[in-house]
Amino acid sequence: MALNDMYDARLRQETAVGAGAQVLLLASLGPVTGMGPAGWLTGLAFAFATWAVLRRAGHRSRLRCLGPANRVTLGRAGLVGGVTALVADSFASAPPVTVLVALTAVALLLDGVDGRVARRTGTSSALGARFDMEVDAVLILVLSVYVSARLGPWVLLIGAMRYAFVAAARCAPWLSAPLPPSFARKTVAAAQGVCLLVAGAGLLPYPADLAIVLLALGALVWSFGRDVRWLWCTARAASGVGADGARLPEPAGR
Repeated sequence: MALNDMYDARLRQETAVGAGAQVLLLASLGPVTGMGPAGWLTGLAFAFATWAVLRRAGHRSRLRCLGPANRVTLGRAGLVGGVTALVADSFASAPPVTVLVALTAVALLLDGVDGRVARRTGTSSALGARFDMEVDAVLILVLSVYVSARLGPWVLLIGAMRYAFVAAARCAPWLSAPLPPSFARKTVAAAQGVCLLVAGAGLLPYPADLAIVLLALGALVWSFGRDVRWLWCTARAASGVGADGARLPEPAGR
């Protein structure tokens, strides 16, 4: 067997194990929560989609194996799959809030672990960063769907904003330019999951949950707005046009 085939087989094995672990999680949640067909179908679809996308992305990136950091992210993806199944099932029956909150809390706590593992083991990669980002985005979207049932459909803006940004970048390529690292951006992104988790737990009065989620949405709008402005100004400067629309003077000697 060629070396590349050996690596590809190992990657297939690891992604298959991850999908199997997600199915086992669903099997354990089923009897405990009384999960119905909607939850099962959604959870299985999530497991299959994660397996297919990760396997294809790993093959295209010539990834030899997932590595320790991506394995942590794959574990988080399994937890997010469980949360997704419970939220889907909540439309047909009363949601098991305790189980949902527990799975979400563990997934959020592990959010920064994969990055630390990648840096310590020297296994950071563009695929790993993208995988981590997509798992976070799905979790926020699913939580916003769950919380919107209580607070209103406007909460969906939190989960949909990132996907709207990606869609807009297809029409305006300057939006896909790389952004500089930002602690504020990371803080706002992390706060979304925490705020939605608090509101979803239902432990606080309605006005308190409403205020928390509104604050989270406001912070997210500010963060995206700041990034869009930076990308726009950078694109204008690169094209030789100032922020006021006037063409910038050419460098001397050009």
